[in-house]
Amino acid sequence: MTTETTAFEVRLATGEDDLAAAQRLRYRVFVEELGGDGPLVDHAARREADRFDPFFDHLILTDPDLPRGDHVIGVYRMMTEDRARAAGGFYSEGEYDLGPLKASGRRLLELGRSCVAPEHRTGAALVALWQGLADQVRRTGAEVLFGVASFHGTDLAALAQPLSMLHHRHLAPPELRVTARPPQARDMDMMPEAELDRRAAMLAVPQLIKSYLRLGGVVGEGAWVDRAFNTTDVCLILDTARLTGQGAGLYTRGRE
Repeated sequence: MTTETTAFEVRLATGEDDLAAAQRLRYRVFVEELGGDGPLVDHAARREADRFDPFFDHLILTDPDLPRGDHVIGVYRMMTEDRARAAGGFYSEGEYDLGPLKASGRRLLELGRSCVAPEHRTGAALVALWQGLADQVRRTGAEVLFGVASFHGTDLAALAQPLSMLHHRHLAPPELRVTARPPQARDMDMMPEAELDRRAAMLAVPQLIKSYLRLGGVVGEGAWVDRAFNTTDVCLILDTARLTGQGAGLYTRGRE
């Protein structure tokens, strides 16, 4: 399925050229911009990859005015439960105990490696990518979306305000509350809610996480420190039955 806008096209990657372009964008964002690394990162070819890539569908945002090979300006990768079984588990299971989600009886869709090229981090590009994702959610029949999202850096003291705010105000209900796995798990409840500077805390939250919160997203218990990627991760969970505001419009777009 293809979703078209005035300037961008959103579709599933269909071959090696698309995947290579998506991995080059990921390298640009996760390695060059954020300082990450990993065992399958190819610095010579400037491609960020991992063992899960063959099991994910890759939703790509493309700019038709760019040359082939540099045409991918945004990416989301998506894994269904069937594909997760073939992969030996979801990517997020390396960081979080997903027991509550897997026991919920709901249809799950894992999202990850979401990024947009810096020069295209505008409303139009992000809306196009979200609308394409909404189409894929309808296609798969997913009821609960989840995946890890990152704060840059591993200094927990510097992240005390936003992590504590997420814990106090956006914690998942018990029936969906996944838990960070030791030994990299860290408590997010670092400050009492009464001591938070809520404006400063929200300003420190990355845009992707803010977008999920606006849609009604919640977070699991605990953060997970990923030193290889130089990030502190939280697990975002979005129940499509509880979408709020603009999100409900995106996910019902095109329905009778």
